[in-house]
Amino acid sequence: MTEMVTVLFLLLAGHALADYPLQGDFLARGKNHKNPIPGIPFYHCLVSHALIHGGVVYLVTQSLWLGLAETVIHTAIDYGKCDEKYGLNVDQSLHVACKVLWVIILFTVLR
Repeated sequence: MTEMVTVLFLLLAGHALADYPLQGDFLARGKNHKNPIPGIPFYHCLVSHALIHGGVVYLVTQSLWLGLAETVIHTAIDYGKCDEKYGLNVDQSLHVACKVLWVIILFTVLR
């Protein structure tokens, strides 16, 4: 149980790191398909941001599959937020729910 809590903590800390200081203003603005930075395709920024998250998940879990899943799902969640389907609180709740799911998969399916 302690190992599961440790992994969850590291995933959440990695999420905070990747979503705030590592995202920066360029990616935060550039990933918005409704108001992209002129001359920069929004998907370059969106996928780059999601890849940072996927990389963090991979580094913590040592699972390429969970890292790839995080990249794909993070892209979809952030696209929905930029599409104004939901706000920041729902966006962050969905990201946290993914981290819980990764821990469950890691300790029940992948081990």
